[in-house]
Amino acid sequence: MQDIYVEVTKKLVQINTIKIQPSNPFTWASGWKAPIYCDNRKILSYPEARTFIRDQFVKLIKEQYPDAEVIAGVATGAIAHGMLVAQELGLPFIYVRATPKSHGLENLIEGDLKVGQKVVVIEDLVSTGISSLKAAEAISNFGGEILGMMAIFTYNFPLAKENFEKAGIELTTLSRYKTLLEVALESGEIKQSQIESLNEWRRNPSEWGK
Repeated sequence: MQDIYVEVTKKLVQINTIKIQPSNPFTWASGWKAPIYCDNRKILSYPEARTFIRDQFVKLIKEQYPDAEVIAGVATGAIAHGMLVAQELGLPFIYVRATPKSHGLENLIEGDLKVGQKVVVIEDLVSTGISSLKAAEAISNFGGEILGMMAIFTYNFPLAKENFEKAGIELTTLSRYKTLLEVALESGEIKQSQIESLNEWRRNPSEWGK
């Protein structure tokens, strides 16, 4: 996986999907200050990167979950990526809303899922893992069997690891924060003197920058 981490990370940085600004932090919707911002939706605008990401997901699913019967995307960021993967594998696709639709059938899960079907969930980004795991829980409550979850990038928060372990769901990612720092340091985007602060953010993001 190390080679994939590096290759995917370099592609994400190249198209400015990930930005690192330790001296000029971003403010997340949660109110947290963060030296990094990741917007994987931008991948969709770059055919070569988009295809590469798809192919890595497909390869891993064939290796790890050859019995997969359905691909699920987590709304909204992973809908397109999940659909591309499902199309390449020739499998049905569904997606999970953050909240049930407020009209019509009030669906939480869009698409056809049969009880007992084996599902691989695609996510674009994992921070704490809470929203990702809610989507997996919705599928399980409907009767689907979660084989595992795959994401493009993870911030490697200890809380996310704890949440996935509690849920008993395996998380596989194509890129990760640890590798991002290695790549950024090698390219000169960040300095060695900034590494400790960047690592401290990962360990305790809610308190960093206060």
